[in-house]
Amino acid sequence: MSDMFKVSSNPHIRSKVTTSSIMLAVIIALLPATGFGIYNFGIRALWVVLVTVASTLLTEFLFGLYRKKTTITDLSAVVTGLLLALNLPVSIPLWMAAMGGVFAILVVKMLFGGLGQNFMNPALAARCFLLISFPSQMTNFNCDVYTGATPLAVLKAGESVNIVDMVIGKTAGTIGETSMIAIVIGACFLLLTGIIDLKVPGSYIVSFLLFVGLFGPCGFDPAYLSAQLAGGGLMLGAFFMATDYVTRPITAKGQIVFGIFLGVLTGIFRIFGPGAEGVSYAIIIGNLLVPLIEKMTKPTAFGVGGRKS
Repeated sequence: MSDMFKVSSNPHIRSKVTTSSIMLAVIIALLPATGFGIYNFGIRALWVVLVTVASTLLTEFLFGLYRKKTTITDLSAVVTGLLLALNLPVSIPLWMAAMGGVFAILVVKMLFGGLGQNFMNPALAARCFLLISFPSQMTNFNCDVYTGATPLAVLKAGESVNIVDMVIGKTAGTIGETSMIAIVIGACFLLLTGIIDLKVPGSYIVSFLLFVGLFGPCGFDPAYLSAQLAGGGLMLGAFFMATDYVTRPITAKGQIVFGIFLGVLTGIFRIFGPGAEGVSYAIIIGNLLVPLIEKMTKPTAFGVGGRKS
């Protein structure tokens, strides 16, 4: 028989891209938002970042010692710690930030088998855990620089906001969510390097804007839609957490369905919910539905389901 009929074992497609190179690219992409957060909120923001990253690295290192398998070199723990820090208010006690890092790695990631086995985004799961456990500290955005409500809370109360300040980032909020410009710069880096594409974030943002325009109090008012887009963690979540390889669908159609679901759910939380935000809970709920979305959008195998002659 000809050698052309011999099939080697999988994988049949190989790439020089590694987990550590992807994580390094994400870290680089997060630097603009991180740097602006430190500039915006002061040295206290740097301490929060250092504590969360140190707690995630230490937890993964100690768990690796227990399992006799080192995994910190893939840099995924650094990404988790950095994303968690960017989703925290600068005023949070440092021990709470450390607890969030431990929860993200130990409970959400390692106890389910490590990288690639976690069923939800570890950083967002830790943020939701802290929100439920310490709601007053997690919703306290008062600091030396800003006092009062966040722009989304002001917007939900029916008052006007400064959209330019929201786009630049000179507002109250979590460390990494305020500057839309910094987030978009990092997102462009990921898009240009091919780490992510626009299927999930694009469908997320478009469906969210359509939902808010249809059911929001101001309709398709450009100023209102711009404020909703620039406020809160929508851009950070759409480009850096909803695109997580492990917790998003693997099918192309599934990624679009996933993004639409996140956009609608975020809109429901923001428009009809008691709070002004909803990105974290929307992505976590979406993560739980990924297996169902993949099952519904699984492409038909070649030669299966066709019409018989």
